[in-house]
Amino acid sequence: MEKNKTIIRATTVVCVRDEKSVVIASDGQVTLGTSIIKSNANKIRTFNDKKIIVGFAGSTADAFTLFERLEKKCEEFSYNLKRSCVELAKDWRTDKYLRRLESMIIAADKDETFLISGTGDVLEPQEGVVAIGSGGNFALSAARALKRNSSLNSREIATESLKIAAELCIYTNETLNISEIKF
Repeated sequence: MEKNKTIIRATTVVCVRDEKSVVIASDGQVTLGTSIIKSNANKIRTFNDKKIIVGFAGSTADAFTLFERLEKKCEEFSYNLKRSCVELAKDWRTDKYLRRLESMIIAADKDETFLISGTGDVLEPQEGVVAIGSGGNFALSAARALKRNSSLNSREIATESLKIAAELCIYTNETLNISEIKF
């Protein structure tokens, strides 16, 4: 890493699925260097009449570019989320321009959830839980424990796991954005 390069740390996003719904939730904090520059950023988007939800971590401009590309892939492949995610990951890995994008995304619909990265990964999470971003591992651990050991629903688990991540990760706050698809 360059000595004088400013590091932007900005996100915790978690996705939790149960038998009644899928939820993507994120915190709102954006940090530039040692300063919080925004506390209420929205890192979740929906499309296809709110039938697909996407959460992103990383560079905002890069995330928006990927979100737009995923939306176009979904339109192209009749909203087959798995196929669209695989096609996006292939483009992301091989395209000269897209290869430079620094972001990760979680995409979910009523049937499936995927984590997509610039290295070509398209992963379906274990236990219906996945998280990304600077506090992602904290939120993931909390969500898995809550899912295994409580009767909380997916929205409650997502909320509580982000609150726990905010207690541990200095780049995560308790200003939450939540999007849910009920089945």
